[in-house]
Amino acid sequence: MKLGLIGAGNMARAMARGWGDPVFVSDTGSGRAQALVDELGGQAFSSNIELTQSVDAVVLCHKPYHLEPVAKEISGTAKAVISVLGGTRNAQLQAAYPGTPVFALMPNTPVEVRQGVVVYAEPEADQILDPALEREVLELFARLGRVATVPERLLNAATAVTGVGPAYQALLAEAQVDAAVRHGLSQALAAELVTATMSGSAALIEARGYDTLRVRREVTSPGGSTARGLEALEQAGVRSAFHDAIDAVVWPNGRPS
Repeated sequence: MKLGLIGAGNMARAMARGWGDPVFVSDTGSGRAQALVDELGGQAFSSNIELTQSVDAVVLCHKPYHLEPVAKEISGTAKAVISVLGGTRNAQLQAAYPGTPVFALMPNTPVEVRQGVVVYAEPEADQILDPALEREVLELFARLGRVATVPERLLNAATAVTGVGPAYQALLAEAQVDAAVRHGLSQALAAELVTATMSGSAALIEARGYDTLRVRREVTSPGGSTARGLEALEQAGVRSAFHDAIDAVVWPNGRPS
């Protein structure tokens, strides 16, 4: 399947680098599309309609508020539409692209190194999609990491974990590095140790069937250093902080009454 990316921002670049194929991309004249083509090969287009006519499916990587203007340009020409637009529902995509197969997926930035998570919003009951086309789309995104299918009503909750997760993990790493530097480690060594420990811990949690309690117990001796550290984190409110963070993402205007 030959894809065309409409937009050349951070997510478009991450996906293109993860796929590693020559890229077909359009932008508004920022020069980012051409820079991506210079990096990966392919072709930059100044016209969305010319791009759409040249590919099998378009990936909407533009700003969500450009949904309608872009659809007016290419609706009726696009053979299939794949959206990675935040906060954009299947119903909105169907309304913007009537009669065209539409797919709503939300990747995160580690797709650039093929370690991403891509959340796929399960099609609505009234959406009729060619199973072969759907399979081809999902296989394409599976090259970028792990694809998880969720009911659309849970998409916000899922992306509150995956989409913003890299920023949370980076903040956790940064905090641990800063703490280690306070005790004499160099920033470079602390960053290496923290990052490797995070990566290995994630692999171990997965190997333990996602039993996080078991992983904690395996390293925590009664009254030992890990127990003291965990107690300090709990007293600092690390759990409630993450609850608050996810609530803020899922309910940007406050908890529904």
